[in-house]
Amino acid sequence: MNIFSHTEAEFSAQFAKGKLFARDLYRQWFKKGALTLTEPAFIQAKACVEAIVSSCDWTLPEIAHVTKEGDTQKFLLKTHDNQMVESVAIPMKTLMTLCVSSQVGCRMGCTFCETGRMGLIRNLTAAEIVQQVFAAKFLLNIPIRNVVFMGMGEPFDNYDEVKQAIRILTDQNGLALGMHGITVSTSGKTEAILRLAHDKDIAPNLAVSINAPNDALRSKIMPHNRKENMAKLKETIQAYTQITGREVLAAYVLMKDVNDSLSYADELADYVRDLNVKVNLIPYNAQSNDRFQSPDNEVVDAFLARLRSHNIRVLLRRTKGRSIMAGCGQLGNAVLGGKLTQIQDRMRL
Repeated sequence: MNIFSHTEAEFSAQFAKGKLFARDLYRQWFKKGALTLTEPAFIQAKACVEAIVSSCDWTLPEIAHVTKEGDTQKFLLKTHDNQMVESVAIPMKTLMTLCVSSQVGCRMGCTFCETGRMGLIRNLTAAEIVQQVFAAKFLLNIPIRNVVFMGMGEPFDNYDEVKQAIRILTDQNGLALGMHGITVSTSGKTEAILRLAHDKDIAPNLAVSINAPNDALRSKIMPHNRKENMAKLKETIQAYTQITGREVLAAYVLMKDVNDSLSYADELADYVRDLNVKVNLIPYNAQSNDRFQSPDNEVVDAFLARLRSHNIRVLLRRTKGRSIMAGCGQLGNAVLGGKLTQIQDRMRL
């Protein structure tokens, strides 16, 4: 049994005779990042405690590489089958946000995304998702407060494992992250969006990648749009917000001479006008074998201003981690052969 795969209640339920000890071990592991078996209560029940410990896999994730740009850190975890999973810790004012991966690679094929060039290698387990947060907090000593599923992969292609990971991350007897601090980003999987809307077990924030104001352009840069067009996506977002009462973050990656004209800003404003969304503008980040370029700052500012002139709620995401291939759309470079700095003294508990 892998400790990273279970909530405290699920873990403790496996030990009828030592349920309270199992609970305390679980709490200690996720609150402190280590086990201390020298506490009096554990010593008195040594046989029971040792039986619990020996029946569980407490293997720590291996940090293969770390790179930094200021306070932004990208790190790679090596899986049991030698896959590399990328995560990025990002400073957000006084808080640290961790961008986690849900898959190795991705099958969605978005043309502006490095991960999309990999194709899908495999889904990550809930344990492998949780380990990213554990590694950031206890191996790299990063005080993570928020988690966004915006790393490698389409989270809704791995719904059940992502859901379990969120349950574990928000378990108050474990890492105890707030549900309001969890965001799941999708390329527009409408069936899964509705599934989340009706899910009684988790209630994370939702982000949807729009990236174009019409079907013709969106289908070119996001192949999934050919299966589920923008009308269906809009209908789904409307249903989601009505069911949940929660706002949706609509991500729009700005690419030079592709989707950054003021006429496209007008079209986008028309598309989102009657939706409970906030538009998140993201200037394109350079990748290997670039097909696109980032627009000039003046163009970004003009696009932002035009949206606001239509009374659209909008924010601009300032690029962080671009030089270490840690920005939005850049993950997957390490797997494709990008150069990374190997950690000098690998940090372990």
